[in-house]
Amino acid sequence: MIKKMFLAVIALGTFATSCSNDDDNTSTNANLTLNLDQGKTLSALGADFVYEGWIIVDGSPVSTGTFTSVDFPQTFSVNANQLSDATRFVLSIEPANDLDPAPAATKVLVGDFSGNTAAVNTGVVGDFSNASGAFFLRTPTDETGMNNGNDQNGVWFGTPGAPPTPNFVLPTLSAGWAYEGWVVGESGPISTGIFTDFDGRDNTNGFSGTQNNAGPPVPGEDFFLSAPAGETFPLDVRGKKVVISVEPVPDNSPAPYVLKPLVGTAGQETAPATHSFDQNPTSLTSGIVTR
Repeated sequence: MIKKMFLAVIALGTFATSCSNDDDNTSTNANLTLNLDQGKTLSALGADFVYEGWIIVDGSPVSTGTFTSVDFPQTFSVNANQLSDATRFVLSIEPANDLDPAPAATKVLVGDFSGNTAAVNTGVVGDFSNASGAFFLRTPTDETGMNNGNDQNGVWFGTPGAPPTPNFVLPTLSAGWAYEGWVVGESGPISTGIFTDFDGRDNTNGFSGTQNNAGPPVPGEDFFLSAPAGETFPLDVRGKKVVISVEPVPDNSPAPYVLKPLVGTAGQETAPATHSFDQNPTSLTSGIVTR
């Protein structure tokens, strides 16, 4: 009888120890919620990319999960201890099949925690508070030393001259981002090309003429060849909206990204007249992260 009681005490102690160890090893999760300010949004990404949230814990990034829907709020289930220790939240754009455990360079929202909230914004991309610039209507790729009377069919970013000169006041973007010009046609936005330097050509001249297909040493485009579906070329740019957007790199979406720091409308005058861009701060995304 005494032997049986002794064995029962040992078994009970073992069970208690086992339960205690299980409790110690159990990780508890808590919710982290990202919500955007009223009127703010993010763009849907191309099929090969996702958004991914991160918290910074002891200087190291910890993924909170990925999403593709741009409906907000977005809620993540995160290790409670890590979430409590987090000092910063980061939202990045990542390849859908991503083998790299670290965040990509293309970070779109960042904010530091103060208590249980973090105000996040696009300041990590660039400071657009002083953004300005101008554009002019001219068709340099359809000229051979003379004006052909069709300057309404091209748009170029800068101040006209021989050669034209840049006039943008825009920040150098952080890694993972580039500028792209657009003219809004009858069927939607038409890209004029991607660029990072204001005093050089952009990455495309697919619509330009044949006389000087490269164009002048500033970003821009003439609209003569290979019209997109729904458009009629030559395109008359007068009265149309002209946009400078900020795009993720790489980017497989044909539409402009939500960040559009400069927007203007082309007037009736062609070069040497210029048309000014207006700031567009409402396109710059911001929000609140709550833990």
